[in-house]
Amino acid sequence: MNEHTFVSRQSTLVPVSAVYLDHHATTPVDPRVAEIAIRMMVEEFGNANGVENIHGERAASAVAQAKDRLAQLLGAEPGDVYFTSGSTEAIQLAISHSIGTHCDPLRIAISRVEHKAVIDTALHAERLGMAAISWIDVDDKAQIDPSSLRSVLKGGVDLVCVMAANNEVGTIYPIAEIVRKADERGADVLIDATQAIGRMPLNLEDLGAAYVILSGHKIYGPKGVGALISPVFEYASIFGLQGAHHPTPNVSGIAAFGYACELMALEGEAESRRLAQLRDQLQERLKSLVAGLIVNGAESARLPHNLHVSAPGAPNDVVLSRLRGKVSISTGSACNTGAQEPSHVLRAMRLPHTYIDSCLRIGLGRTTTATDVERAAVEIAEAINDVRSSFSGVLDV
Repeated sequence: MNEHTFVSRQSTLVPVSAVYLDHHATTPVDPRVAEIAIRMMVEEFGNANGVENIHGERAASAVAQAKDRLAQLLGAEPGDVYFTSGSTEAIQLAISHSIGTHCDPLRIAISRVEHKAVIDTALHAERLGMAAISWIDVDDKAQIDPSSLRSVLKGGVDLVCVMAANNEVGTIYPIAEIVRKADERGADVLIDATQAIGRMPLNLEDLGAAYVILSGHKIYGPKGVGALISPVFEYASIFGLQGAHHPTPNVSGIAAFGYACELMALEGEAESRRLAQLRDQLQERLKSLVAGLIVNGAESARLPHNLHVSAPGAPNDVVLSRLRGKVSISTGSACNTGAQEPSHVLRAMRLPHTYIDSCLRIGLGRTTTATDVERAAVEIAEAINDVRSSFSGVLDV
């Protein structure tokens, strides 16, 4: 391809002036974290598996330091930290390990609002005859239904899968209570803490969960790195061929992830308080500008940077098209992008179809300002009201 055939894609990029409020999908890498990643790629570039020389020793030391940083943030043991390519791989490793250490089929209990990475992995295992799934119902706020949990546990379970906090509506779950009840029935628990890390208190030593899942790019670290924290995990016991040969560690990503965790330990509490205030301001502003706006999820127990709303009468795909280049938000999980199907979370909550079809997920972040919130409120409200006017008489508000 020469200069005459090269086609620039710059015109298709979203302007940098757009307000970014999709931090549940991913977060921008903190410049302080990026500096660590670049240094580990350019200067401390050794192979952490090759400790015969000083470069490998330094890389291995960086990985060990990252384990310490994750452990300190979460009250875990560094030896229980296993780095992965992200949450999805960590989930697959955890469920594979559980399959490998239990008699077939593995009896898995899953809440109906779990992330698709958990649900799809469990369903795949079930199709292969390696697992049998029981479903835990939720209420209209996405909270676990206690009677459903009791019924499932009473029926016999090997592994309970539950989020620390929901990735769509932000509802926070009583994971300590769930782990205790599962333990009473002899069941292990997998906690997906991908959205919760640094946003709610987590002490894994006290919690006692068998598997905890994390991802770097949700806390201003790079994509492509995550972790499984588990006191019971052993590569030799997982189902499949993983662990037959240890891969070369992603040293730059791991070191950056570790530093991102350290920053969350130092700054996360204050940041969460600030974001909760901005979130509340945005919520009230949108309510004042949009008639009949519905807030989804448990308002009294939700992630501080989460706002999930519905505007009946304004199809969300049309609203997002009006916001393109102005405000970046989403309709749900980033893993469902492009899928023409309603959110499984909102369906499990049994919300009216008008709520589901018009839902918007808004996620604030470290760089979000009060000015961003005001601008976003006006732009989102204008888009909703404009779409409602366009669809007036076509859709039943």
